[in-house]
Formats: sequence, C-alpha cells, structure tokens
Amino acid sequence: MYSVCVRDHLMVAHSFRGEVFGPAQRLHGATFVVDVEFRRPHLDPDNIVVDIGRASEALRTILADLNYRNLDEIPAFKGQNTTTEFLAKAVFEAMAAAIGRGDLGPGARAVDSIRVRLHESHVAWAAFESAVKV
Repeated sequence: MYSVCVRDHLMVAHSFRGEVFGPAQRLHGATFVVDVEFRRPHLDPDNIVVDIGRASEALRTILADLNYRNLDEIPAFKGQNTTTEFLAKAVFEAMAAAIGRGDLGPGARAVDSIRVRLHESHVAWAAFESAVKV
C-alpha cells in the first residue's frame, strides 16, 4: 500500500461537558498538528498517490473554517464535545467530501483510505481512519 501525508496546524478554543474532562470543562485553547494520510494500492499513471499540492490546499481550506474559532459556537458542532477524536473524524469527512468534489484531482478518486491524525502535543494524538467511498 502506498501512502502520502500532508500536514498543517489548527488553533481553536473550546470547552467540554462531563466530569471526566476536569478543568477542560472551562473554555480553553488548543493547538493541533494535523496529518492527513492518503493510501492506495497502486500509483496513478504519474506514479503518485495524490497531488500533494492539491491535498495541502484542500487541508488548508478545511482547517480555515475552524482555525481561530470557538468550536462551541459552530452550529454543526452544537451539543458535541469537540475532542481530538471527534475533530479527527470531522477532518476526515471534509477531506473525503473534497475528494468526491474533485478538489484533489481525478486521480484522487482511486484513494482507498484516509487516516487523519491530530497531535495535541509531542506525546499525545488521536486519529480516525476509514475507507473512502467516492
């Protein structure tokens, strides 16, 4: 299986509900390093997995909608604990939609799966991965 990964970062504010979150129940900031890995079993005719430039631009566009925002105020996230795991799936869904729209070029439709990792720090991260259905 071949893979290509692009990276960007995201800065947000949010709060959590539930005793398990302790002091993070209060509004706080978070900075994430975001990795999106694209996988497919065979390279395209140009010998690439995806166009890295288009993939990077798609990720930048996805994160721009969240960057420097209070996630508690985003209607689509209303009532959700916007944990690192939750955000990884949200980025995955947005990237899968970008592939479906053709934002990464026609060759990206052959991507089998995507893994999204959000790094909270150098020692902790969460991920979501799944097949891409285009």
